[in-house]
Amino acid sequence: MRGVAEVRANGIDIWYETVGDPADPPLLLVMGLGAQLIDWPAGFVEQLAGRGFHVILFDNRDSGLSTALDDLGLPDIGAIFGGDASSVAYLLSDLAADAADLLKALGIDRAHIVGASMGGMIAQQLTIDHPDVVASLASIMSTPGPRVGRPTPEAQAVLLRPPAADRAGAIAAGVDAARVVGSPAYPTPRADIERRVAAKYDRGYRPAGTLRQYAAIVASPDRTERLRDVAVPVVVIHGEADPLIPMAGGEATAAAIPGSELLLIPGMGHDLPIPLWGRIIDAIEVNARGTRPD
Repeated sequence: MRGVAEVRANGIDIWYETVGDPADPPLLLVMGLGAQLIDWPAGFVEQLAGRGFHVILFDNRDSGLSTALDDLGLPDIGAIFGGDASSVAYLLSDLAADAADLLKALGIDRAHIVGASMGGMIAQQLTIDHPDVVASLASIMSTPGPRVGRPTPEAQAVLLRPPAADRAGAIAAGVDAARVVGSPAYPTPRADIERRVAAKYDRGYRPAGTLRQYAAIVASPDRTERLRDVAVPVVVIHGEADPLIPMAGGEATAAAIPGSELLLIPGMGHDLPIPLWGRIIDAIEVNARGTRPD
């Protein structure tokens, strides 16, 4: 069963979809920088639902079909790195509050939370700020703060590339980005990448929103110390070949959270390649079910 809708939460309109049986335990998927809910591969989402979860996925503020905050202007990234955060529109705590309010608007008291990349940062912040709504946490290819797991120079260049002028340019840039940050042991066919990037462009191309989200990452405080108080089951999943948020980010996340499990996957970069879906979903399910072996 799949549902598509929009809801007012935390003062903005959030576009979301649901997959699976509403009677099953809810599982919220949180995506990353400039990403949309369609960045969660459909097959991956359906397999999660097939494991007995009611899956909820949504567009973060400033991405996809959720509210664009263009009236807040563009951040000065250079100034932010220099310590002047006056141009920052919002922080990761605001995106975490969006997720918490989305669950509330849907009548969900607690959910299993799965976040990837910036979505992992939001999921961590959600667990810190709103612990009552979190049943378990899976942090994928993420980091507890901007000072650990820094991108390689080539990945950083992709991250800070100027926005494309048109659709063709956006598709070309997306293909190049996937080549740089994707899994070297599990390459995605170029045609599949082109289709995915084209679908994102056609659904909602928001480079200004992506820049505001990036400013939120840079300006938000490190979460390491506050993660030490997390008491729910946590699994941290990270690719050993990730150039955008290198493995040190996942290791630092796991080290900060008492009792967390760390799954490092050789050959995995900053994406969710099909051959690894089963392994990743297994880890999410084991963590959520509390069936982890002693």
